[in-house]
Amino acid sequence: MNLTDLHLLSEKRYNALQKEGISTPMDLLYFIPRRYVDKSNIVSIIDSSFLTEPVTVIARVKQVNVVGRGYKKRLDVLVSDDTASMSVVFFKGWKYFITQFKEGEWVMLHGPVKRFGNKLSMAHPEVDRINGPEDAQKSAKILPVYPSGKSFSKASITNKLIAGWVNEILNKLPVPEFIPPSLLKKNNLPERKKTFATLHQPEDKSHIPAAKHRLKYEELFLFSLSMAKIKSVQQSRSEGTKLEPGPLTKIFFNELLPFALTKGQKTALSDVRTDLKSGLQMNRLIQGDVGAGKTVVAIGAMLMAADNGMQAALMAPTEILAEQHYQTINTYLQPLRVNFRLLTGGQSTSLRRDVLSDIAGGTCHIAVGTHAIFQEKVQFNNLGLAVIDEQHRFGVKQRNEMLMKGEHPHLLVMSATPIPRSLAMTIYSDLDISVIKDLPGGRKPIKTAVRTDKDRDSVYDFIYQSVQNGDQAYIVYPLIEESEALDLKDATMGFEKLKRRFPELSISLLHGQMKPDEKEAIMKRFSSGDTDILVSTTVIEVGVDVPNASIMVIEHAERFGLSQLHQLRGRIGRGTKQSYCILMPGSKLSKDGRYRLRKMVETTDGFEIAEADLKLRGPGDFMGTKQSGLPDFRFADIVEDKTLLEQAKQDAWSLIGSDPNLNSEQHQNLNKVFEPYFKKRAEFFGVG
Repeated sequence: MNLTDLHLLSEKRYNALQKEGISTPMDLLYFIPRRYVDKSNIVSIIDSSFLTEPVTVIARVKQVNVVGRGYKKRLDVLVSDDTASMSVVFFKGWKYFITQFKEGEWVMLHGPVKRFGNKLSMAHPEVDRINGPEDAQKSAKILPVYPSGKSFSKASITNKLIAGWVNEILNKLPVPEFIPPSLLKKNNLPERKKTFATLHQPEDKSHIPAAKHRLKYEELFLFSLSMAKIKSVQQSRSEGTKLEPGPLTKIFFNELLPFALTKGQKTALSDVRTDLKSGLQMNRLIQGDVGAGKTVVAIGAMLMAADNGMQAALMAPTEILAEQHYQTINTYLQPLRVNFRLLTGGQSTSLRRDVLSDIAGGTCHIAVGTHAIFQEKVQFNNLGLAVIDEQHRFGVKQRNEMLMKGEHPHLLVMSATPIPRSLAMTIYSDLDISVIKDLPGGRKPIKTAVRTDKDRDSVYDFIYQSVQNGDQAYIVYPLIEESEALDLKDATMGFEKLKRRFPELSISLLHGQMKPDEKEAIMKRFSSGDTDILVSTTVIEVGVDVPNASIMVIEHAERFGLSQLHQLRGRIGRGTKQSYCILMPGSKLSKDGRYRLRKMVETTDGFEIAEADLKLRGPGDFMGTKQSGLPDFRFADIVEDKTLLEQAKQDAWSLIGSDPNLNSEQHQNLNKVFEPYFKKRAEFFGVG
C-alpha cells in the first residue's frame, strides 16, 4: 500500500503531508494525536452541573436565538433533555454554528458546563447532529486530535480526514512486529499494531499511556541498538597496538609528578592502561569537572605511546589552549628525553616547516596543537594515540579525521563540560567513559554570591583591595554591542567605566570580534600578570588557566545558561588562593533566572549543575543536536525517560552481543527495520 492509495488524497494534500515528514502509510501511523476528546462518557444535563471536566450530553433543540447588537451579537441555543434545560452559547463564528441547530432536532454536545445562578450554560461546545439518543453511540467515542499547521489548513486536511486515512491504513496494511517477543514480554509492551490502534482509535483512555510507552521504548531501543552495533563494528575492525607502561611512564608517575593522584585520576589511568594493553583500539572519554586533572591522565597515556616507539597527538580547540597544554607538558616532562612540539596556525613558515619535519620523521614523540595538526599536510610517522581536549567543541567527523592519520591509533577524548548520565549514554555510546569527580588537593571551593546593582560600590572596593593584594579579576559581560531592548550593559561601556573608576590599575578588554592574534596578545598579558582586570565576553569560557585570577564578576548573570555560568566560574579557583564568583543579575529576573542563580550559589558540583541545566533546556539545546549526533527523538525524552533508556540500552547491547548481525530467524523483522535506521547512524559516525 502507498500513501497515494488513500481516499480523497489530492496532490495538494499529498504535498502538505510531505511537508510534515509523512511520506509513507507507516509515517502516518507514527503521526500520533496530540490530545484526545473523550465523548464516550454521556451524562444528563442535571448531572453535568456537578462535574468540572468537559462532559458529553444528548439534548433536543428547543429555541435558536441571535441576541445582542453589532460585534456583541451571539448565538444562544436552548436545549433540554428529560432532566433539565441548558443554554448553549457561541460568540465567535456564530453564523456557521447557527446552521448546526434546528428546533426539534437532537444534538450531541461536548464541553465544560458552568452554572450561573439557577441557569446552566455551555460555551462553544463541539456539536454533532444526531437522529436521536439511540444514534449517539456512533459519535460517543474517544476522538483523536492531531497536530495541525498552515500546510494542513491550506490543503483542507481536517482532523476527521486524518482519522479516516489512519483507519484505512490499519484495515489494509500489515504492521509486522519487529521487537523480539522475549523483549515485549520482559518489558510488558503491547504489540505494534495494537499500539497504533490504541493511539489512533482508543476504546479506553487508560490504555493510551502503555501505547506511548511502547513507542518511546521502540525509539530508544533502535538508537541503542545502532550504537551497540557501531561499537561492535569499531572493535571488530580496530586491532590497536598493544602499549605497555615503560620507563618514561614509570619515572613520570614515580619521580616527577609533584602531587598525589586523586582517586578519580587513578581509576581513569587504570581504565586507560587496560584499554592500551588490550590489543583493541581504545575509544575512551575522560569526563571531569573544570580543574579535575584530566591532562595528567592524558600525559600518562601519551608517555605509554612514547615508551612503545609510537607518536601521540593532543588537539585543543584554540591556540591559547594548545599553547597552555604545551607549557604544562614542558613543565612536567622537561627532565625526560621526550621531544614534544607545538603546531598552530599562527607560527612562522620556517618554524612550521621544522615542526612538520619532526612529526613526519618520527623524532617528535608528542605533537600538540589545534585542529591544524590533523590537516592533510601533516604526516605522522607512527601515530599511536590521538587525544582531543574539550570534545564538545569538535564534531564526530573531526574525531574520525584524526583516526585516519595512523593505523588504528588509540583515541582518548576529554571533556570539562560535565554531561548528565542520560546524555552520555546516548551521544557517547560509541565511547567507554571514565569520570573524574574529585578535585586535586589544595584547591579551595569557590565561594559564589549574588549581588545587585546597589552593591556595586562594595563589589568594586573588594576587587580593588584584592588586586592590591596581588590577585587578578575577570569581569564578564553577555554582549559586545549595547541592546536597549534587553537592557544589557555591554563590555565596551563597562571597560570604559572601570578605567575611570580604577585609573591606576591595568585593565584590558577582550571580545569575540577581535582578530585572533589580538585576542592571544591580550590573554598572554593577563596570564603573565601584566593585566589586573580583564573585561571580557564569553570568549574566556573554556580552558584558559590563570592560577592568579581569583575573582570573577558576571554581569547580567541571569542571561547565561547554567552550564555556561559554571564554565565561566571554572576560570578561577585554579590555584591555592580562595576564589570568589560574584553574580550580578539585572533588575528583571524570571523564575528560571532565579533558579539558575540559586543553583550556582548552592553547589560547585558540575554534574549536579549539568543535570539541572538539562532539565531546564532539554537535550537538543544542551548539546546541539547536529554537532553531537544526538537524535531528535519524537516520543522519548531522555531526561524524563532515563530509566527506560537504561533498560533499552541494556536490552540492545545484550542482543547485539548474542546476534551481532541480526541473522537469526527471530530477528528478521527487526533487521528489516534496523538496517535503514543503522545506515544513517553509521554514516554519521563514519563506520560505513
